[in-house]
Amino acid sequence: MIKADLINRISKEMNISKQEAETGVNFFFETIKEAILRGEEIELRGFGSFRFRQRNSRSGRNPRTGEPVHVPPKKVLYFKPSKILKNLINSKK
Repeated sequence: MIKADLINRISKEMNISKQEAETGVNFFFETIKEAILRGEEIELRGFGSFRFRQRNSRSGRNPRTGEPVHVPPKKVLYFKPSKILKNLINSKK
């Protein structure tokens, strides 16, 4: 599913115009992005949560030259599905 499919589905299910559905979808994603940029964790009950993990610095290798390089520490955003979503996924056959 892509964003356009989501907009079409919301438009049909809620009996609203595609423009209104697109505005709502864009506002939702923009709100999520802003929260992520502020460093907030996002929890959507029944769906899952977006959280940050800190990766430590490490030494790596340049794959082209084999030369050692320093990889700096960084934050990584990851998604953890809720138990409900995990159960739904695992019960589908």
